[in-house]
Amino acid sequence: MLAIHRLLEAHDAPDAAAVDAFVTQHLSPIVEDSTVTFVFRGDVADVRLRHFIAGFPAKQPFRRVDGTELWFLTMEVPPGSRLEYKLEIRQGSRRRLILDPLNEHVARDPFGTNSVCYAAGYERPAWTLEDEDARPGTLDTLRVQSGVLGTDVELQVYMPARLRRSRLYHLVIAFDGEDYLRYSSLKSVLDNLIHRYEIPPLIVALSQSPDRFTDYTASVDYARFVAEDLLPGLETQLPTRATRMGRGLMGASLGAVAALWTAYRYPGTFGSLLLQSGSFRFNDTGYEEHHPALGKVVDFVNAYRESPVRVAEHVSVTCGRYESLILDNRALLPHLQRAGMRVQYREARDGHSWENWRDRLRTSLSWLFPGPLGLVYE
Repeated sequence: MLAIHRLLEAHDAPDAAAVDAFVTQHLSPIVEDSTVTFVFRGDVADVRLRHFIAGFPAKQPFRRVDGTELWFLTMEVPPGSRLEYKLEIRQGSRRRLILDPLNEHVARDPFGTNSVCYAAGYERPAWTLEDEDARPGTLDTLRVQSGVLGTDVELQVYMPARLRRSRLYHLVIAFDGEDYLRYSSLKSVLDNLIHRYEIPPLIVALSQSPDRFTDYTASVDYARFVAEDLLPGLETQLPTRATRMGRGLMGASLGAVAALWTAYRYPGTFGSLLLQSGSFRFNDTGYEEHHPALGKVVDFVNAYRESPVRVAEHVSVTCGRYESLILDNRALLPHLQRAGMRVQYREARDGHSWENWRDRLRTSLSWLFPGPLGLVYE
């Protein structure tokens, strides 16, 4: 029997003390096998769960326990799931979104903060946490001249621990690289995977666009900047392999579009791509209604699906099953394979979030850049 049902059976009309004890004894949301119960306590007229799961009603109403200020919602959630959400409460005629006040778990992204539900079986991977035994890499600042953009560009670069200028390293350019640092623990992930010999020491350039909806939406100029200015500028200053197989691109959402687009515009330049939850919309999806520039993404994906091009040797694609983009990512796979590339594809019970992308990094990076032992980790 669920905890909320035990409360209701034990008390025909729970008093304030019973509600106090219930809220104190149970962390919210209450996870019991494959069932999750969200709980809210407050003098409000209505409570709804606002989640980010594609294909389900965006607002799930709570039920009020008669005679109390206790509200609850019970739903089935597959094991291993991770859900971000907010609560929508109504007081009088006013509705507002809030974090779950009974849940200490939150996730942050460039747009703000969400509460997080961890279903049964989900655990944050240990390799995403800072490990005092792992020698830390450094974040250096480099400046690259850009004739395409008409200005110098300053960016951070992750340098692995014990870097030697006499050695040559793989170079990965990460679109939204600073966001990967802030929201996906990228530095700790790299430190840990390198320390454990799961990937070789990598140099990762953390590129950050001030205007993603211009630069990451199939922009000819931005692809030129990356391939003709940023890449040679980095390779001039850093001990990299400077070969196709020594170079990679990675990005999430529109950053994944930018990675595939740049490799498409410059085939033979990059050997490895990591594409996470790419916004690979195609045909008449109405996607461009959100922003006029997104129509260029639709045009690009349509053209690529029509005539796939081998743009890299290895492509790792990840996506959350709870994203609206899951069908678009699945649909892209046969076209990548038809172009003759080796493709790894992984799905997760998660949404369009930086922590989803964080949790997939080990699988993708160890496949694209196997460590000294040559192992691939799931």
